Amino acid sequence: MLDLAYETPKPRVIAGAKHDWELVIGMEVHAQVASKSKLFSGASTQFGAEPNSNVAFVDAAMPGMLPVINEFCVEQAVRTGLGLKAKINLWSAFDRKNYFYPDLPQGYQISQLYHPLVGEGEILVDMAPGVARLVRIERIHMEQDAGKSIHDMDPAMSFVDLNRTGVCLMEIVSRPDIRGPEEAAAYVTKLRQILRYLGTCDGNMQNGNLRADVNVSICRPGQYEKYMETQDFSHLGTRCEIKNMNSMRFIQAAIEYEARRQIAIVEAGGTVVQETRLYDPDKNETRSMRSKEEAHDYRYFPDPDLLPLEIEQAWVDEIAANLPELPDAKKARFVLEFGLSEYDANVLTADLANAAYFEAVAAGAGDGKLAANWVINELFGRLKKEDHSIEDSPVSPAQLAGIVRLIKSDAISGKIAKDLFEIVYTEGGDPEEIVEARGMKQVTDTRAIEQAVAEIIAANPAQVEKARGNPKLAGWFVGQVMKATGGKANPKAVNDIVMARLGL
Repeated sequence: MLDLAYETPKPRVIAGAKHDWELVIGMEVHAQVASKSKLFSGASTQFGAEPNSNVAFVDAAMPGMLPVINEFCVEQAVRTGLGLKAKINLWSAFDRKNYFYPDLPQGYQISQLYHPLVGEGEILVDMAPGVARLVRIERIHMEQDAGKSIHDMDPAMSFVDLNRTGVCLMEIVSRPDIRGPEEAAAYVTKLRQILRYLGTCDGNMQNGNLRADVNVSICRPGQYEKYMETQDFSHLGTRCEIKNMNSMRFIQAAIEYEARRQIAIVEAGGTVVQETRLYDPDKNETRSMRSKEEAHDYRYFPDPDLLPLEIEQAWVDEIAANLPELPDAKKARFVLEFGLSEYDANVLTADLANAAYFEAVAAGAGDGKLAANWVINELFGRLKKEDHSIEDSPVSPAQLAGIVRLIKSDAISGKIAKDLFEIVYTEGGDPEEIVEARGMKQVTDTRAIEQAVAEIIAANPAQVEKARGNPKLAGWFVGQVMKATGGKANPKAVNDIVMARLGL
């Protein structure tokens, strides 16, 4: 694998009325495990089902119902930990987190506080070509999701849908290593990308399958470095948690607002209160939801219905051996194998389906760099304009590879290739057959090109004198020849012959 050199971005500095301040951000991302059944029951996890139709007796907390752990969910959590270069704990245990809410029938959530399945890991977050932030992962634990309270169906009543109750979540907790709103969004984007590559979470934020709780605090410049040296949180400001963020844009806006709110409080002589807050995108502000609970507030204790979870190293090794190529490794390989820039490799590996499409084009075209140019600029640009994904592309990898091969062999020019792409995109068909049938082949016969050049030079003596005085004006003749040949002449051959005929 190619080692890419990175530099660490500078922390975001916000100027207050009295002082400069830096942001410190930690994230708790809840990722729904890609599993057909729930963590402790066989009930379906299908999204969009009729309310309360995906509910087993254990999900509804019926008397005498005992949880039975879903091995596949455990495997998915282990895969995630391995993908984040994290320590896998062969011994872990479940705890009860006690709180009362209408959509939590048991009156507690089964989670892992004291002994999580996955320990410390890391994510390299790309900020720009050659610029990245290493964010440390503190832990990943499994837990049940709660149901959903619905308040807008009746003016006097609320309703409860238990379909999500018991769905397996991975809570991925970062260290407070993120230093700005853009980094926070980039971190969630990179984490989502890795999860989708692994196949452990579909990352669908719109459906609530990936949600982020954002912890924001402020400190004076230099204090964060003291924290890193000592791991003493007293060097950092009091943090506030912004709950259930499901949009990259809203994550950035909420952090920006919350940071300025805290700065205003501290500079006015007040004290930031540790609490949980919600972000209102309509008003672009955060508001208090409740005071921030500590572990003792939830009265955690080991779940008496579940034995400790013990897994074997051989099973972990087997999962590790079958991990797919992950984004950073794929990006490095694209740079090395195809000679791509880091920027282009980033674009192509952002989504697994996009990367697979590109590799198929590159394999068929025999030129990875030219293939990347056409995939990124022509295909992705057109799909984005029409709000389509790569799965909806009317141009197959084989068709685009055929266009690239025709360019590479000088059978068609770049201009003709764009016309050909339009035909394939809108009408379909085999690129080579289209070129033959419609007479789109590039003119490479130098005698025909020389004749066209000679005719245009003879018809424009004044322009010839100008070009000989200023060689940059020779491009006018190239354009006229291309126009006269319907854009079919080989541009390089035209340029060479024009320059030779003008004596330049």
